Amino acid sequence: MGPHATWFDFLPGYESLKHNLQALLGRSWTWEVFQSTHFEITHILFALLVLLVLGASAIAYSSTVTRLGDAAVLPSPRINLRGLMEGIADIVFGLVEGVMGDKKARKYIPFLGTFFFFILLSNLVSLIPGFRAPTDTLKTNLALSGLVFLATHVLGIKEHGLHYLEQFTGHLPLKSPLIVLVPFMFVIELISHIVRPVSLAVRLMANMFADHMVALVFFTLVPILLPVPFLLMGVFVSVVQAVVFTLLSAVYIGMAVAHEEH
Repeated sequence: MGPHATWFDFLPGYESLKHNLQALLGRSWTWEVFQSTHFEITHILFALLVLLVLGASAIAYSSTVTRLGDAAVLPSPRINLRGLMEGIADIVFGLVEGVMGDKKARKYIPFLGTFFFFILLSNLVSLIPGFRAPTDTLKTNLALSGLVFLATHVLGIKEHGLHYLEQFTGHLPLKSPLIVLVPFMFVIELISHIVRPVSLAVRLMANMFADHMVALVFFTLVPILLPVPFLLMGVFVSVVQAVVFTLLSAVYIGMAVAHEEH
């Protein structure tokens, strides 16, 4: 199995499906750094696999909590799926609470927690031979960061109305002599907001691609014992990147919905 090969390559009809989708979704134009690329659907299939696993886990957790009834308030005495999901959820809530406060953390934890679980599992899955991380491609990460970008501004407008747009003008009153600077401030603020999702996507992609490439190289050279430290480092990097993406998303949303104190 080559360095970029996956178990999906052995599925019957995979190459035919890839060829048919390339005619519909493949990029034929080139410009500057966007030269001809190798079209693939691997990241889409693994993203769907991650969603399937998360969906099945959520259903299993919900069934367990429903079956236990009031006893579900108590923590699980054993290490199982319920205890694992509750432990991770508590950690994520604590991180988000430190950024947004308790009230907003409870309001937005379903959205931010979903990002954390998806990114974490997407990062970890590539540590299994024959699997690839959906997050080591810019397409997946731009979709995730794009959702954060949209949510930030939609929630900001929902919270403040059209007054939310005043942040792009520095909240300057109309009679201020600095009003002539508004167009420049608007451009600068607009660029800074556009850079946010791009930086989120590129940071996640670069870290995951580099980390898993290092692990793959050592696993290929010496597949016994030597790759273990690099696999452990891969687990650490996977967790850290999921935390960083979630925390920065919480920061952006928190700033959008925050009210100024007078």
